[in-house]
Amino acid sequence: MGEAALASWRLPAWPLALSLLSAALYARGWRRLHAQMPERFGVARLAAFAAGLAIVLLAIASPLDAFAALLLQVHMLQHVLLTMVAPPLLWLGAPALPLLRGLPGGLARDGLGPFLAWPALRTGARALVHPLVGWGALVLAVGVWHLPGPYQLALRAPAWHELEHACFLVAGLLFWFPVVQPYPSRPHWPRWAMVPYLLLADVFNTVLAAWFVFAGRPLYAAYAAAPRLAGADALVDQAAAGALMWVAGAAAYLVAAGAIVIEVLGVRSAVASASPHPGRLPAGEGTRAREGTFDLLRVAGLGRLLRSGRARRVAQAGMLLVAGAVVLDGLLGPAMSPMNLAGVLPWTYWRGAVIVALLVVGNVFCMVCPFMLPRELGKRLLGARRVWPRRLRSKWLALALLLVYLWAYEAFDLWDAPAATAAIVLAYIGGAALIDGLFRGAAFCKYVCPIGQFHFVQATVAPFEIRARDTATCRTCTTYDCVRGNATARGCELELFVPEKRGNLDCTLCLDCVRACPHDNVGLLAVAPGAELAVDPPRSSLRRLSERPDIAALALVCVFAAFANAAGMLAPVLDGEQVLAARFALAPLLLTTLGLVAALVVAPAATAAAAAWLGGRLARVAAAPRALACRFALTLVPLGLGMWSAHFLFHFLIGIGTLPPVLQRVAVDLGTPLLGAPAWAGACPTRAPEWVTGLELLLLGAGLLLALMLGWRAALDLAERRAGRALALQAPWALLAVGLWASGVWIVFQPMQMRGMVH
Repeated sequence: MGEAALASWRLPAWPLALSLLSAALYARGWRRLHAQMPERFGVARLAAFAAGLAIVLLAIASPLDAFAALLLQVHMLQHVLLTMVAPPLLWLGAPALPLLRGLPGGLARDGLGPFLAWPALRTGARALVHPLVGWGALVLAVGVWHLPGPYQLALRAPAWHELEHACFLVAGLLFWFPVVQPYPSRPHWPRWAMVPYLLLADVFNTVLAAWFVFAGRPLYAAYAAAPRLAGADALVDQAAAGALMWVAGAAAYLVAAGAIVIEVLGVRSAVASASPHPGRLPAGEGTRAREGTFDLLRVAGLGRLLRSGRARRVAQAGMLLVAGAVVLDGLLGPAMSPMNLAGVLPWTYWRGAVIVALLVVGNVFCMVCPFMLPRELGKRLLGARRVWPRRLRSKWLALALLLVYLWAYEAFDLWDAPAATAAIVLAYIGGAALIDGLFRGAAFCKYVCPIGQFHFVQATVAPFEIRARDTATCRTCTTYDCVRGNATARGCELELFVPEKRGNLDCTLCLDCVRACPHDNVGLLAVAPGAELAVDPPRSSLRRLSERPDIAALALVCVFAAFANAAGMLAPVLDGEQVLAARFALAPLLLTTLGLVAALVVAPAATAAAAAWLGGRLARVAAAPRALACRFALTLVPLGLGMWSAHFLFHFLIGIGTLPPVLQRVAVDLGTPLLGAPAWAGACPTRAPEWVTGLELLLLGAGLLLALMLGWRAALDLAERRAGRALALQAPWALLAVGLWASGVWIVFQPMQMRGMVH
């Protein structure tokens, strides 16, 4: 086979000549530009362009082309090289100016100059490199050419095969142009928009790759009839091709998205060294929200609705009515969870809606929390005169309650116990009213509520944040109404002073600070998700997060719980628990308790301590292991949110038909069968569409990518910008993140228990 491979090299005349001419012109022009602008046209650009040309030739002239008709995975490798590898390398070379400067002066000036200056050409070229054109071209080219008809036509006819490869290369160049944005081009969209652009391409790539992997039959007759090499049958070859497309696409798109995330995080401005006390802002010009920053409160109609205190109360009252319906049906309705509002609304719909809100906006649940009205009633009745005890001013109590909740969920099957769910809602109503009725401020939200702490942690990766639009305006303010309140609004109950606020921790999105600000200087601004987790400035009411082991522990539990909660529904895990219980004569409750203690307490503490100690030793940094653990634990939050999102959205999408029959049943019970007889078929589990798996893997991959990027930023900061030490410092945490991600991928592909549905 080796001799056959060597003999199959061919050098097509036109592609070879075009590549050599391009290389010569580029090298000539690059040499001139390097002498004038060495910082912009360095050796890396020359190497990138040369590598891109070499990969194009490798794809079309090497033995890959000869074996493409025999092995689908080889043909797929050609497509990957032409769409995902060569185009970004070519654009990284910024070829426009070097190619022009490489031409003879007279030809460039008198021949091409007038043509390139033609307005119609410039307009057409700019339209051609629009992101929508590039994305559509790639999807169309890859999608159409992988259909059985066109694909087999390309295998039979060399001319069609060459056209196929040309389409892939051109589509790849159009797709990657707005991602790389080669100098001196101007972008059509904001830089951050390239992240969803790439992630959506990864979704398409994942769905198409899954088609190859899970088809179960040969998709192309040519490969089914082709001689088999190395004993691999057609289905194995096809699955290998799909896996290659899957992995290569995820790597290309997610690495590019990660580079853009780093770029966006790097240009984000922050207020310099602020004090955690109102009235002590440092002197200076201040900072203004970056030009063009999107402000949700500036959106016509929506902004006015969000700022309205009355609208918020109406939303809270509606949520309280829903909570009341859950309580009543949980206590008085059928005991079967899929037939009860207490089994469907909290465990399927509410959790899915919360995840969508976190990914799209932020901590919307706290904004419309149904327990806010009982809190207000408690304040009026009991006076709220006491001060919350100093020893309890941390997250440890809320963390303990969160652990109890996670344990009770598995130990007592809360998802299948409507009466227990109703009891939890009643306990929340009573606890919120009693605690905030006795103590000033928002003690329940800040120090007690476990659900609120979960949302605070996840909201650190949200795309919007309450921020001052211009801190220079805050410097002239003498009343600090945003935190102290005034006659028309009460200010922030959680004592977050807006000019010194960083991130979304402890922010309930109540918008009281927005309504209280007399300068209209507080907005709900778009931010780079997770940006504040990579830095460690003083934060209003929270100090530096490197000094808060309670917050780090809360973050770690939320991350590990995402994987433990999903794993607890898998058939292999449930079968393993039964084997352990039988072998060691363990009661189910004891086994569940031991497993959760290991997964939610021992594993996070041990791995974080080991990673902090090992990273500190390898990098030889001055920071103590405790401070390192606090910093890096928070960078794992995006990975946890990715797993929570994949898990909850899976159940939400599979169980989206469970509510209508329950509402029909409630109407019948109330004597008003206007909705008809309950159609319980809608509450039965159905097979998940293949794109759901792609969405889950996308969310997991995006979480891993962002976690690694944030960890790298934190490591660079702690290592004083020395890349070698930063790499050593982050390495143990990166291994931990990759290990969690790998377990999440395994979870996605396992059969999962369909809780809360009719079987």
